[in-house]
Amino acid sequence: MLPTLPSIRKPPLQEMIRLDGRRALITGAASGIGKAASIRFVEAGADLIAVDIDEKGLVNLKKDLEKYGREVMTYPVDLSRKEEIDALWDHIRGKEPDILVNNAGIYPFRDFLKVDESLLMKVLSVNTLSTFWMCQRMIERRKGKGGVIINLGSIEAILPFREDLSHYTISKAGVIALTRSLAREYGKEFRVNVIIPGGIVTPGVLKVAKQLGFRAASAAREFLKRLPMGRMGDPDEVARVMIFLASDMASYVNGAMIPVDGGFLST
Repeated sequence: MLPTLPSIRKPPLQEMIRLDGRRALITGAASGIGKAASIRFVEAGADLIAVDIDEKGLVNLKKDLEKYGREVMTYPVDLSRKEEIDALWDHIRGKEPDILVNNAGIYPFRDFLKVDESLLMKVLSVNTLSTFWMCQRMIERRKGKGGVIINLGSIEAILPFREDLSHYTISKAGVIALTRSLAREYGKEFRVNVIIPGGIVTPGVLKVAKQLGFRAASAAREFLKRLPMGRMGDPDEVARVMIFLASDMASYVNGAMIPVDGGFLST
């Protein structure tokens, strides 16, 4: 027996990309990709819950978003601490997000043989475990209602390029595996996808490049040689893909790994 064509609503294109009446929670919202996403989400009509460890950055973000006229709530949270994640979800009870963006991440460079337990656990706690706990709370609160989860992986988890990032690589590989597992298990109610960014110029990347000096410049030249597009990416180019995944434009996209890397993984 052949499957029947499902009957789905097909609104105008400009309506499908809008997020009016929805609320997004974005971690790492104070700068870089998270800030670019925060701007795009409120521009698309969503209310926002902005989460970051940088309290001053959150204050500045809220000021920047005032002109859009959306509700913006900010919460300074150390995502490496599960008790702070639990406290966050207690604070927002009754105003849970329809859309969760797990963007926060850290990438301290350290030679593999010099990675100690403290560094490894910090990276795993922020990058992997916080994503796990945030997804768990989201699904728990939105059971029966559904929602959208967008996680952030990395090209390093698929095709490692930089040295001294083995701890970061495994943390992001875990995010990819978690995403696909949740899409399989909860796909009837939740769309769970992972973006694989690479070569995005953020304040964090620039800070690391300054610290590494010549090593960073040399690595950047090698990286650009492999980029089919021949240039680095802007945080807003990742944010645009987030908007697509959060919107009804992506109504049949689930469990997908979507590179935003200028073609790096193709080489």
